[in-house]
Amino acid sequence: MALIDKIFGSKKTLSELNHIELRKEEILLSKHRDRLFKKIEDIAKNKQKIFQQGAQQKSPELRKALAQDFELKTQEQLMVARELNLRAKELLTVSRLRMVKENQSKGSALGRLNVTDKDVAKISGWISDDTVSQEMYLDRLNTVLSLGEESDREALERAGLSSAGEELMGIWDQMDRGTMKEDAAFEEADKVVRQKQAQREV
Repeated sequence: MALIDKIFGSKKTLSELNHIELRKEEILLSKHRDRLFKKIEDIAKNKQKIFQQGAQQKSPELRKALAQDFELKTQEQLMVARELNLRAKELLTVSRLRMVKENQSKGSALGRLNVTDKDVAKISGWISDDTVSQEMYLDRLNTVLSLGEESDREALERAGLSSAGEELMGIWDQMDRGTMKEDAAFEEADKVVRQKQAQREV
């Protein structure tokens, strides 16, 4: 059972969940997501090792076995990636809900707490749908929770990517295209994140 089903399927209604309970779930999901990150990294390293072994081997039989191993690792990688996408959506959901609760406790009118069964069905469907990207899901979730532009900016800081995170994604894209070397890219990424952090602290 997905975490979102556990949350909405519990005896408590959404309005009865407090931000502390949501924060606990958020931490658990973050840890699970980090484990999936690590697993994907390990699989990628194993695939690279298998590929290198195949390049060094001249025996067709050994290469065939290594090719099969490479395919299996790729399938495993795709399965873990799908699970990671699922957990990332759940994490976004919990983070958003916590943000709404915190704003409500501060007297802010951002977002709504009246999430209906129909809303829950929609959210659960979007979470389990591999064709719905995290960006698409975030937009749809915002609509369900009636979060406006102001809360979008705040939630990007908390639940999604900040502007620094978006710039880091761009740096990685440049590395993929070969237009930026690793050392220079790391220095640029570190500088961007530090600058954005300093701006938030002002």
